[in-house]
Amino acid sequence: MIESESSNKDDGGDPPELPAELPEDLRQILDTSFVLRTTMTRRKSGGDRTVETTYTWDHIDRVYLSGYPGRRDWVANMGANPVVTITTVEGEQTYVIPALATVLKARKERVEHLLAFIDRWAERPGFPRTRFRLLLGAIRLNRRLHLPWWGPFYLVRRILDQMPCVELRFVGPPLILEEDPPEPS
Repeated sequence: MIESESSNKDDGGDPPELPAELPEDLRQILDTSFVLRTTMTRRKSGGDRTVETTYTWDHIDRVYLSGYPGRRDWVANMGANPVVTITTVEGEQTYVIPALATVLKARKERVEHLLAFIDRWAERPGFPRTRFRLLLGAIRLNRRLHLPWWGPFYLVRRILDQMPCVELRFVGPPLILEEDPPEPS
């Protein structure tokens, strides 16, 4: 059973509005957690699919998903059916948040989100942060100076171009999930 934190009621009219502020415990979960589960509709069968991915977020109303370079069926599913549900899986409360997915394709709109995602991913325990952050700093400097993707940056560009990048925009209020979150499928 889902318990609403808001008095908004969906009467079939306009979608419910986001609260002015997300609950503080949800903000804490999004700041400290490493994974979210996203449930989407499969583009071919129409069934539900849940994936667990690392993410970064803008501290307002958008989450950005990515992963290893290469084609991902979950990205194609979100491109075909953008209505998704985000579920937190770490923290004392489990929240579900309705969202709309946009697959980001242009390099210019993707690069900063991908670098933020990689930076977040590098925060995992046991990861060689110092060397990795030095590399990310060099890439960010290259982007700020609008230098060409030459030399070692050419390889970086090729890797970034192959990484998926999906923006999930919250479109409704977060709800507390009173049951177990959906398992990845």
